[in-house]
Amino acid sequence: MKKLLILGLIILASGCKSKKLTANSSEKFRLENLAEVIKENNLEEIYPEAEISEGVDFFAEGTEKRAYSILYPKTDDELLIIWDDKTRNKPHQIYTENDGRWRTREGIEVGTSYEDLVEINEGNIDFYGFGWDYSGAVDWKDGKMKDSNVRVFLAPVAAPPKSFYGDQIIEADPEDIINLDLKVRAIIFQKEN
Repeated sequence: MKKLLILGLIILASGCKSKKLTANSSEKFRLENLAEVIKENNLEEIYPEAEISEGVDFFAEGTEKRAYSILYPKTDDELLIIWDDKTRNKPHQIYTENDGRWRTREGIEVGTSYEDLVEINEGNIDFYGFGWDYSGAVDWKDGKMKDSNVRVFLAPVAAPPKSFYGDQIIEADPEDIINLDLKVRAIIFQKEN
């Protein structure tokens, strides 16, 4: 009996160990896990098939010149890493806008509905107008996602009224939300310093 108890404890303890992320793990497509892989300098080990391309360009409305890397270029899984500096050791932002496998820990992905974002946030959200650089940016207000590193941008499936354009929080009633059929068009994960 004692041997069975010890064997059971060993099995239980081995089951509690966290799984190490590998190149074959589907969990590697979580943005938070990618950030950890970058921190551990294992990008090419975990994403060997990503065909990473690199360059330098202007970001932040053309005001900052930064190094970047693109994983899975020209595929549904294409993802942009904008680096803090030329050494490419610390990400400034991780950006995705394609309907691929990338998602957040909470399950937010390109195509997530406005209603699902409200549920994930456990509270109301606001969003900015359309037709500018930060079109459809979500304000998590005082919800669960407020202090997260996740920023999302919405796009309407239906054409919005003219009053829904520009750098302003949109005052939308529930009927407007239903008519717009808002979906996540892009996700930015920004690791804290």
